[in-house]
Amino acid sequence: MKRVAIIGAGCSGLAAIKCCLDEGLQPVCFESEDDIGGLWNYTDSAKYGKGSVYKSCVINTSKEMMAFSDFPPPKHFPTFLPHKYVLQYFKLYANNFGLLDYINFRTSVESITQCSDFDQTGRWKVTYKSDNSGQTVSEIFDGVLVCTGHHTYPNKPTFDGIENFRGTAIHSHSYRSPQQFADKKVLVVGIGNSAVDIAVDLSNTASEVYLSTRRGAWVIGRKGFWGYPADAVANCRLLFQLPRNVLQYSVEKMANFNFDHESYGIKPKHRSLEAHPTINDDLPIKIMTGKIRIKPDVHNFDDCGVVFEDGSYERIDAVVYATGYSYKIKFLDESIVKIENNKTDLYKYMFPQHLKHPTLAVVGLVQAIGAVMPISEIQCRWFTRVLKGINTLPPLSDMMEDIEAKHLHNSMHIQSQRHTLQTFWIQYMDEIAEKIGCKPNLKRLFIDDPRLALHCLCGPCFPAQYRLQGPGKWNGARASIIGGMERSLAPLKSRILPQNAKITDSSCNVTYIAVPKWLTSNGASCVDGTARSAFVEFYEDKTGFVVLYCTPGVFVLVFMLHATCSAQSV
Repeated sequence: MKRVAIIGAGCSGLAAIKCCLDEGLQPVCFESEDDIGGLWNYTDSAKYGKGSVYKSCVINTSKEMMAFSDFPPPKHFPTFLPHKYVLQYFKLYANNFGLLDYINFRTSVESITQCSDFDQTGRWKVTYKSDNSGQTVSEIFDGVLVCTGHHTYPNKPTFDGIENFRGTAIHSHSYRSPQQFADKKVLVVGIGNSAVDIAVDLSNTASEVYLSTRRGAWVIGRKGFWGYPADAVANCRLLFQLPRNVLQYSVEKMANFNFDHESYGIKPKHRSLEAHPTINDDLPIKIMTGKIRIKPDVHNFDDCGVVFEDGSYERIDAVVYATGYSYKIKFLDESIVKIENNKTDLYKYMFPQHLKHPTLAVVGLVQAIGAVMPISEIQCRWFTRVLKGINTLPPLSDMMEDIEAKHLHNSMHIQSQRHTLQTFWIQYMDEIAEKIGCKPNLKRLFIDDPRLALHCLCGPCFPAQYRLQGPGKWNGARASIIGGMERSLAPLKSRILPQNAKITDSSCNVTYIAVPKWLTSNGASCVDGTARSAFVEFYEDKTGFVVLYCTPGVFVLVFMLHATCSAQSV
């Protein structure tokens, strides 16, 4: 049995252990902390080289979209999980599949090097130190999965005069709660997810909060149309068939529909798909109420304040740098994995393309517009099959061509260290799934199961789509996909409305598609329960068509097309 060293027991490491077990491999996981969860394992103080979250942190992707593909979160969990629920979900996953037995806690990997016979065997020597015994040990492994994440080493910018500033200066990596900044004037540098989250958090206790941005950003909320999770509506296969210019125009239209970015002082020069969007629901009202003030880029500091690029000056007591991270893998030599200015030359953001044997991969070193957990899982599923020889990597020339194509894609984004590993979630998941043989076959589904096919095409691209067929097929995938949105919204219904309080038909919040009855498996309607209306019943009774239920993704598609046509007619 081949042994696989797994470095880290966060979301990627847990998925790696399970995937190894699924393929009959022996996983050995090394975790430097005393518990699982990685950055989602909240601590009151930050540790350099370990990911961290602040006390009020809530994940930006909805629970069904961030779930591992064969393990839906509990129905009663919130739609968007605070960090303690994310950790709880990981613990449920680990306990359900018996993963904890394969983890060596309080054990730090110091180096990973090729064995002397690597050219023949592809094996690796892993040197690690246990905090429990204090001993340094080396072991030989047939494969290695690096699952340490990339939000671990803070990137701190340098500004003129910062050495003279007498106030507090920290990176967002160290931020925990707003209490320490009560009644103080605080500057937050950056406008990414953490920057805006922290600025909003600080606005509840600080006397003044300034949010400094070089470029501005497109800000979208977690909550989409009708209160549906925005990421579930947006990550839809049908929507991503639209041309890029239509997509980005429509995203901008919807972002401004929420609040006018120009009026609020944060409209960027770049288009919406040229940078990672910022996810936050509270920023507009905080700006409207004066709790947060938007400022341009920092020019310089003095002992008690900051000068901005527009010449304005503000006295401040503290500054929080929410300026991202530098990607590093300290236990690997650059000859194996080189990361320069956060750029890599890894095939599919995983495999060092120059190695004679593909027995080492980096997991989760990718920045997708979507959840990383399913990406890490599908990467591990692919790696384990490559290690077993079931799947093979293409020739070097093909790998280099793919790497260059991804570099070209990233060059279409604004130039920053944050946008070096960008990809679209569905596109990347499909790429890896195709390698495994588990990409959903929609054409076949429309023949065998049109209701499921419509959910896959027009609804959210739930991770369970990659468990419908092929290696790792899961019998619960269909139910997970069809019931995904209902489970997402289930925790909202803590108060049941009396029947006479329902003044509108819930069917107004769905979109319908009608198809001939012979296209369905049994000629029965796929609209059921409260989603039915008198019109639907009349239509089915008088025509030869069956009405199929679709999610709000279809409505968004119509909205996008309408917005684009309206723009072209002006």
